[in-house]
Amino acid sequence: MSNLENGIIPSISTAENVSDYLKQLGDPSRLRIFWLLCKKTLCVTQIAEEVNMSSPAVSHHLRVLKSASLISSKRNGKEMYYYAANTNMVKSLYLTIETIAKIVNV
Repeated sequence: MSNLENGIIPSISTAENVSDYLKQLGDPSRLRIFWLLCKKTLCVTQIAEEVNMSSPAVSHHLRVLKSASLISSKRNGKEMYYYAANTNMVKSLYLTIETIAKIVNV
């Protein structure tokens, strides 16, 4: 039985892994992009328009999210489209974000 199953504080390694994922969403712009991609599949220019940022800034955030395996991409012609990865981690993070947003009345 793991420390988490026992209700005991998690190991340093587990805490570091959780912290690493949460750090990826610690930037408000990156969080908004992730949140958006949990709901839609979009290209860089569409994302930039939705979040009112420049395409280069969006591309930077997409690289960070993709390197953390939080988003995936697919090519359609000349455009690359981005969407939330279909993983338990992403689903849990999305649910957590939605729950916190409701609690803080955002």
